Amino acid sequence: SATATAVVAAPRPVVFPRLLAHDPAKFYPRSGVLPAVVEVRDQSGPWDAVGQTRTLVLSDGGTVKETLGDVTAPLFAYDLSRFTGFFGRLVEGGRSEWRVVDRPEGSGIEWTYTFTAKPGWGFAVAAIMRLAWAPYMRRVLPAIAASTA
Repeated sequence: SATATAVVAAPRPVVFPRLLAHDPAKFYPRSGVLPAVVEVRDQSGPWDAVGQTRTLVLSDGGTVKETLGDVTAPLFAYDLSRFTGFFGRLVEGGRSEWRVVDRPEGSGIEWTYTFTAKPGWGFAVAAIMRLAWAPYMRRVLPAIAASTA
């Protein structure tokens, strides 16, 4: 897994719903081997209730399904499944967790991402997490955090 953190000069009750509602197509550009999120499809209502789903379309032609699993402040989490494209060959599933915590200067955002590799691909997925995904999370989180203030 990989974790990135940011601090926002706004209170948790403001940050949490804005973070939950952020549009992935606006904040996840292509970077090296990681494709961009270019579109959100089939979202089953506002992204704010357990069980809701959506499909992310990636710049390499792949897709991934997200299912919202928890929306109890200060945490929201979604599970990732049905990977296609490059990641579909390597990854069985994943989980993204976002936690918003009170800080003296406003709110802290903690974002943790975990992938479950398909059999035989654990080493490759661990390398992608360490060398590409973790740095990518640290690079994109500041803009996501700024959009919540």
